[in-house]
Amino acid sequence: MWDILLTVIAILALICIWIIIYDSNRFVVTHFELEDERIQKACKAAVIADLHNKQYGRDNELLLRAIEEQKPDMIFIAGDIPTARPGASLTAAIRFVGQLAEKYPVYYGNGNHEQRMKLYPETYGDMAEIYAEGLAKAGVLPLVNAHVKLEEYGIAVYGAEIDRTYYKRFRVYPMDASYMESILGKVDKSYFTVLLAHNPDYFEQYAKWGADFVLSGHVHGGIVRIPFVKKGVAAPNISLFPKYDGGIFREGTSTMLLSRGLGMHTIPIRLFNPGELVIVEMQPKQK
Repeated sequence: MWDILLTVIAILALICIWIIIYDSNRFVVTHFELEDERIQKACKAAVIADLHNKQYGRDNELLLRAIEEQKPDMIFIAGDIPTARPGASLTAAIRFVGQLAEKYPVYYGNGNHEQRMKLYPETYGDMAEIYAEGLAKAGVLPLVNAHVKLEEYGIAVYGAEIDRTYYKRFRVYPMDASYMESILGKVDKSYFTVLLAHNPDYFEQYAKWGADFVLSGHVHGGIVRIPFVKKGVAAPNISLFPKYDGGIFREGTSTMLLSRGLGMHTIPIRLFNPGELVIVEMQPKQK
């Protein structure tokens, strides 16, 4: 009896290990469509989050090919392309963003890893400067509490870099109702507003500020997802079964698309949770 039980456990463990290896080295392409009266022209965007220096093929050729096959008009980056690790190379992250910028307009919102390199030079040295210079050479300037209006499409793209307090572990720290307006200003509601906001925990505050469409990451899909239920198990703030783990969420008239991300860092595994490249199609709504 015990021999049979131990054999079954061993087989299940081997199966899980195989799935971890498989899911940690592949990605899927998912699609989302939306429409709004303020959108002036149909467009398609590839959404990339949480790459964390991961490479799919040499120089990310597999990921770049998948993006090219979708024929996007632009790229939205929702943060954490590099991993903030003292002494780590930034070459792969810079090269990847540069290769994107050669073909598409890139709108880059910082994640906590880009932010961390800037805030703690005593730990990360000149990594922030190296990364910023690399992006600038590629013609990419992150939207740090700033925005750009895409007049042709009737879309305004904002990038929110919230305070490090809101990334602390073990609980979600309260955000004052006026905070988002204090860093981003008032929303121009004549445009369809896309907000690149890495941390999804504050979706309610983003919605109240006036974001029509929020693009987030950070949670990596919960690292492990429960099959069939499709629920993420863990969050970066060390909490279990986070409310926001991956997929589509709605708050009033606002929608959040939470990418499951493409890479890994602290817990370097994915189980029932392959990386995700998201393609968003935005179209005018017939009046």
